[in-house]
Amino acid sequence: MIDSQQSGVGIEVGLANANPLMLGALSEFFDEDSRFSLVFTTSTAEGFLEVAKTTEISVGVIDWSLPSLGGRRLIEIMRARELPTKLIVYADGDQSDVPRAAMSAGAAGFCARSEPPERLLNIVTEVANGQMVFPFLDVRELSRDPLEALTGRERLLLQRLATGLSNKDLAKDLDISINTIKFHLRNLYEKLDVTSRTQAIALYFSQNRNHHTNEFE
Repeated sequence: MIDSQQSGVGIEVGLANANPLMLGALSEFFDEDSRFSLVFTTSTAEGFLEVAKTTEISVGVIDWSLPSLGGRRLIEIMRARELPTKLIVYADGDQSDVPRAAMSAGAAGFCARSEPPERLLNIVTEVANGQMVFPFLDVRELSRDPLEALTGRERLLLQRLATGLSNKDLAKDLDISINTIKFHLRNLYEKLDVTSRTQAIALYFSQNRNHHTNEFE
């Protein structure tokens, strides 16, 4: 459900979070700060995209695990726009995986939920003023091929997956049970930071295409 509000003076902000309690709390933080004008809230990535077609905002604050596209895909789609909206990922950040993935996808900033609300508000202000705000990251990690993190069995599974095999066919092809296939697929999706078979296959072909392109450069 989308709740659109009349924009006024201040940094125009859109919020996307699947947790209604979190969305309500964030709305209050931005409503009570005169630096901001809360334009809309939504609980899905699709909802954010739908509103963004007709409503301009300066900064979006999004959850990384938004249904059903996910934060990464939302960032990528928004980045492809002629005038992309600056997006900040607000998520659990105890490990560096999510901030790194968010930066790699094209986000303008990251704020961990463990930070006080005032920190998020300040980050939104900094991003609106043209800065990128992330915790310390080893940027060398951003250029790594995500397929490098896979085991030999996971690489083989991804290759077979890319040929269009069903779980039943994969189990028969690899001579393991369907439940084992599902287990390996969950691990595979987690390592690739994707949420579906389609996204995993798209990433596989994308990385292979980049690899072949680099060979001829």
